[in-house]
Amino acid sequence: MLGRRQIREKVVQTVYSYYQNPVKFDVLEKNMFAGIEKIYYLYIYQLNFLVALKELAEHQIEIGKNKYLKTDSDINPNQKFINNQVLLKLEENPERLFFTGQHKQLKWDMHDDLLVKTFQRITAGKRYQDFMKEDGYSFEEDQKFIGKLFLRYIAENEDFHDYLGDKELSWYDDIHIANSMVQKTIGFLREDEESRTLIKMIKDEEDKTFAAKLLRDTLNNWENNEKKLGERLENWDLERVSLMDKVILSTAIAELDNFAFTPSRVIINEYIEIAKVFATDRSNIFINGILDKYCKDQNRI
Repeated sequence: MLGRRQIREKVVQTVYSYYQNPVKFDVLEKNMFAGIEKIYYLYIYQLNFLVALKELAEHQIEIGKNKYLKTDSDINPNQKFINNQVLLKLEENPERLFFTGQHKQLKWDMHDDLLVKTFQRITAGKRYQDFMKEDGYSFEEDQKFIGKLFLRYIAENEDFHDYLGDKELSWYDDIHIANSMVQKTIGFLREDEESRTLIKMIKDEEDKTFAAKLLRDTLNNWENNEKKLGERLENWDLERVSLMDKVILSTAIAELDNFAFTPSRVIINEYIEIAKVFATDRSNIFINGILDKYCKDQNRI
């Protein structure tokens, strides 16, 4: 499920989009939750990529078996990758199968250029070759291998990021969230348990209410929060503060003012991390300073 930080990120993204293209609040809120749902599509699409790598490996083995002139590796192929226990659990996961069945566009074509090139890079790599040489099967080793494979060839693959951005513009901004979800999914798998459910986007109504209220409070108090920000700027004009920094600060101030049971340091730390994702290199220092000063002025614990 999305953590509170990811929900805060989506609120920040939504507020930022509003000040670039204002729309009615109900439309804005609807778009925000639609954007959250799109992350789930991306999550499934990435899981499907891992499964497609396994299917491509199986296809290559079948091609070898059908050759007229066969090598020893064609006759007795190394099946360690296609028998990887983590890939088998992901392949058999009923929720992934059902959702992909409902959304055929999330299934990878066996001849997709990105899939084939990524598979070739993986099989040419030392980590893959060392893994294939190891004797025996261990769930922990399978899990560790797939986790590192995902990180190296998908999560950190700029070509993959560009591909996703071309498919769905919002995915480019949200891939770090989906990456975290996939990594957690791999890590949560257990050898003696079926993989039956995947990570949900919104845990419960409480999280949904939190997202909607934070969005509304930020927009309704924008002018007041801008004033609070301006009062705490030293040797700097409000007009020179970037829109993204304003959005992050206004959202943080709205949460500090309207969610009294969340400790101020938790809120500040969350928005510092959000600044690292969306703002400039020095924004997190600026945002930390303003929010820390605001909390001290308000005696906010």
